[in-house]
Amino acid sequence: MRDLVGRTLGHYRILSEIGQGGMGVVYRAHDERLDRDVAVKVLPEDVADDPDRLARFEREARAVARLDHPSLLAIHDFGREAGLTFAVTELLEGETLRDRLSSEGMGWPKVAEIGAAVAEGLAAAHGKGVVHRDLKPENIFLTFDGRVKILDFGLARLVLPVDEETETATALPAVTAAGTVLGTVGYMSPEQIRGEGVDARSDIFSLGCVLYEMLGGRRPFRDESAAGTLAAVLRDDPPPLTLVDTRVARLVARCLQKNPAERYQSAAELRSAIGPVSRHQSNASGPPSPCLPSPTCPAPERTTTSARGSRKRSLAHSPGSPDYG
Repeated sequence: MRDLVGRTLGHYRILSEIGQGGMGVVYRAHDERLDRDVAVKVLPEDVADDPDRLARFEREARAVARLDHPSLLAIHDFGREAGLTFAVTELLEGETLRDRLSSEGMGWPKVAEIGAAVAEGLAAAHGKGVVHRDLKPENIFLTFDGRVKILDFGLARLVLPVDEETETATALPAVTAAGTVLGTVGYMSPEQIRGEGVDARSDIFSLGCVLYEMLGGRRPFRDESAAGTLAAVLRDDPPPLTLVDTRVARLVARCLQKNPAERYQSAAELRSAIGPVSRHQSNASGPPSPCLPSPTCPAPERTTTSARGSRKRSLAHSPGSPDYG
């Protein structure tokens, strides 16, 4: 893709490249009309030149643009110029959750804070019939001023009646296309892997994977190969979280149920469940009580933790980081 730094798209003056991803190149730009900095994502040529894929992307972009919630990245504009198709979003400063994670995991108070904000954002999206389908630490952004934002609705699916095609999933992030499997290995729900229809409960499974990783410092499902990881999601229970309060472990375990009917049935329900668990943790004296031994939560193992400085980023993207939605 051509270098656009110094050029103008519409009334957006391109200042610098922020990063590249599967959904195109993201630039920092200045909105000359409203005198503010924004992020401009230029779509790949193979998407912009394919009428069906472009129409699908535009439809989904419009659906996301109608969403209005503090935890969702705001889409300001969408346009075409000089053979280029681009989307304009708010510009964020901070780091992704992936940057913040450490191998020792996070404490429950911070996990609850991030998890609650993400659940609230998902509830707002689901309420408008939009399922994210690619929730993962790379697509959760923590701003310098303490906000949590869900990024990259590029794989979002309208679950309101729009069309009837079946979408089956790829293990890599990709633009939404009929007959393609969408998502990221290790975070896709079982029904997503099988290419079945997905609804809000698929995002809840993915959020459960993120909660597990924040607490345990490792992904719940991981194998030496992508195929092995996908098989583990379909077949295996994740390794038990140790030194985690029983209520916390049960909350995460319910998100990760293979059967969607056994998970929280909405993001709002999950958000409501996080509150009482957090209050219990705040009121409890001493260290959190570990899970009682069971097939899904055996006796805790002795672990050690160490402090780790988090790496900050001045912008939402750098090479290899996720796209704005």
